Amino acid sequence: MSSSHITTEYGKQNIFAKETQPQLVDDYKGQLEEAELANGRWAMIGFVALIGAYLTTGQVLPGIF
Repeated sequence: MSSSHITTEYGKQNIFAKETQPQLVDDYKGQLEEAELANGRWAMIGFVALIGAYLTTGQVLPGIF
C-alpha cells in the first residue's frame, strides 16, 4: 500500500503545499514599465480634460478658479 505523504528524516509528515511552477510570459515588460505607461496615459487624459473644461467654461477648474 503506497502512501501519498512524504516523511522527513525525523519521521514527521511534510505539511507544506507543493510549489507551483512559475509561468513565463514572453512579452511581459515588468511592473514598473507598465505603471509608467499607465501613469502617463492618465496624465494625458487629465490634461485634455483640463483644456476641455477651460475651453467650454473659461475656468481652469470650474467652480473654483
